[in-house]
Amino acid sequence: MTDTQDTASFPRVSGRSKGYDPDAVDSFLTEARAAFESAEPSVSAAQVRAAAFPLVRDGYDVAPVDAALARIEDAFARRERADALSRKGARAWVGASRKLAQEVLDRLSRPARRRFRRVPLLRFGYRIEEVDLVAGRIARYLETGEGLSIEQVRTVAFRMQLGGYDEAQVDAVLDAVVDVMLSVG
Repeated sequence: MTDTQDTASFPRVSGRSKGYDPDAVDSFLTEARAAFESAEPSVSAAQVRAAAFPLVRDGYDVAPVDAALARIEDAFARRERADALSRKGARAWVGASRKLAQEVLDRLSRPARRRFRRVPLLRFGYRIEEVDLVAGRIARYLETGEGLSIEQVRTVAFRMQLGGYDEAQVDAVLDAVVDVMLSVG
């Protein structure tokens, strides 16, 4: 995992700002490094993507930690892809990636405002118009190869609205898109 960053070099926030808990970040990065160096990794690219840390005063600045986690996720994904190719063969790996991409495309090709489950009217969910805009962009990427980077998908953020799209469902599809993008390298 040559892309990891020495945790001592993460800048810390100051004043009233909060950043990631240094102990939690350092612990996760130590576990991730050990897993990556192990013959039987106990951490996956998806687990790196899902890592979350408490916010505390005098914590690590969020942006550099998130950037390091993205590089670590990429390293795990490359390793997982290589392992799967050697175990299953290229045809099976491509077939599984193509199947996942088609499932995502089918979801994103639904009519606008009906692509995802909605939360009850008195609860907050992701802003429908913003999600639909991103969904269209991802669909074009999957259909035509229109330019879209993994970083754009990883860092997309939506405002909230009452009766919006269910966050968990949207996030799961975005994670699947990242998986597809990582699988094709």
